[in-house]
Amino acid sequence: MTARLWSIAVAFGVSVLGSVCFAAACAVHAGPQLEGLSLFVALGALGLGIILWARFAVPQEQAVDVRDDYPSSGDDRRGAGAALQHGADELDRHGFLTKFLLAAFGTLGVAALFPLRSLGPRFGKGLYHTKWTRGARLVRADGTPVLAADLAVGSILTVFPAGYVDDASSQTLLLRLPPGVLHVSPQRRSWSPQGYVAFSKVCTHAGCPVGLYRASMYQLLCPCHQSVFDVAHAAQPISGPAARALPQLPLQIADDGHLQAQSDYTEPIGPGFWQRS
Repeated sequence: MTARLWSIAVAFGVSVLGSVCFAAACAVHAGPQLEGLSLFVALGALGLGIILWARFAVPQEQAVDVRDDYPSSGDDRRGAGAALQHGADELDRHGFLTKFLLAAFGTLGVAALFPLRSLGPRFGKGLYHTKWTRGARLVRADGTPVLAADLAVGSILTVFPAGYVDDASSQTLLLRLPPGVLHVSPQRRSWSPQGYVAFSKVCTHAGCPVGLYRASMYQLLCPCHQSVFDVAHAAQPISGPAARALPQLPLQIADDGHLQAQSDYTEPIGPGFWQRS
């Protein structure tokens, strides 16, 4: 194989390596700089190989063969045979390059699947379960646990399950309501000890964080599309586009005074379409 053909094969090989590095960088979240550099190498080497192949490996000249009305001589026949053999050799070389090209395209295609994870949560059980478990302590964003005596009546706090303060799907709003304000069903009476009540912070309309609290009216507001939820009535939506209540987290107070979860949310969090099957 000539040096030119080898240069094409090397370009395709570099493209394969670039795609592998891109996939690895996405898998370990190495950062946009390394991801962009590896993708540039993969695409650049692939393009270079295609250009070199079109320029060197594919004949550019046009040949016109005038048909002879007389029988060819022995030298002509031998020349034709040699030309056919040369063409067969060229086809073998091109087949070799085609394999490299397909490998480059295939590796790049597989690597392109890795960034898809950043488009949103993966479908499956992750939509139906969070990191909350039975006995999981409620902690602040800095990891400090929450005691039953910490919050005054009318207070609100964003909490997480211990050990998972970076898990967006588990972020929860903890509120302490005055006696007699909360109207709950018999099944939920044990979920709100000493006036504490907790709801998912993920809006059931589009997944935005519900971060505003109108304490005088016991209402939670989503700043994205102005959905309003009535805390006193199990966070039912009373205005805005949200059509489903914020899921409630069952709470309990441990013997040492720490606030804990009785279990995970009993229904899926976030936009209502996640609940459909």
